[in-house]
Amino acid sequence: MNLDEMLAASGISGGAAAVNGNTKSGFVTFVGRPNVGKSTLMNRLIGQKIAITSNKPQTTRNKIQTVFTDERGQIVFVDTPGIHKAKNKLGEYMVGAAEKTIGEVDVICWLVEPTTFIGAGEQHIIEKLKKVKAPVILVINKVDTIKKEEILPVIDRYKNEVDFVEIIPVSARNGDNTDDLINAIFQYLPYGPMYYDEDTITDQPMRQIVSELIREKALHALNEEIPHGIAVVIDSMKERKSPKGLITDIQATIICERDSHKGIIIGKGGQMLKKIGANARYEIERQLETKVNLQLWVKVKKEWRDSDILIKNFGYDKKKDE
Repeated sequence: MNLDEMLAASGISGGAAAVNGNTKSGFVTFVGRPNVGKSTLMNRLIGQKIAITSNKPQTTRNKIQTVFTDERGQIVFVDTPGIHKAKNKLGEYMVGAAEKTIGEVDVICWLVEPTTFIGAGEQHIIEKLKKVKAPVILVINKVDTIKKEEILPVIDRYKNEVDFVEIIPVSARNGDNTDDLINAIFQYLPYGPMYYDEDTITDQPMRQIVSELIREKALHALNEEIPHGIAVVIDSMKERKSPKGLITDIQATIICERDSHKGIIIGKGGQMLKKIGANARYEIERQLETKVNLQLWVKVKKEWRDSDILIKNFGYDKKKDE
């Protein structure tokens, strides 16, 4: 999908916002292995939580677009799933979405951790990046976890692997050097119109954001095995007036793959499900700026991650990203 097709798919046409001859705009993707901080960095750069985060790999499943706008122009960030060895059809979808995006954007930011070890996952990404024409910025994330003198060996280790236009150490968690990253991105963007209105933050439907926030809270609450096998479906989402203001009623279902997982998600006396619901409600209320009445159910769909139909039903549609 080229730039015009991406805009058309989002319902956006060129010149959606006013522009002068000095305005730059374009698409920028974050690539990297799972859990290197791509979503955390994107949230930090746009100043708002859109992509969910956790310390578990493969948290991001969909390609998510967010928008940064200032007087220089507009950056449309494309957050992608981590590139990893796929073990099922959902994994193939995730890796396909990430690798396809590399060839469609104006600037690529490759996120790595601050270590001199380059493993098989990084080598796979290196081979992909050597074939692209877009400028590549190496972003060394999590520099808050090491001493300053340890950064130079990491730069030395990576600098000859790909012809990087910039190498920028950052901390997505603390915000260190993120302004430098924005400046560098604008340097390599083409001049052109801003594709979104200046107050646009994301192209994600609110139902999708709500679904992901519930999944995030489940990721935080559950053990290592279960999160990879869950999805969240929003069954209904409606606003209603009350004497105390607007209330959003949300009914959602957490999908898991095994009966034993269902029991763990519900928990003894329903306590785990209540915890997930309470934590999700807090985040959703911040997003919607209304009171939220959230009801959660749990259903088992065995091996759904290897079912093309169920993957599509749960929001992971290959055709949508083509």
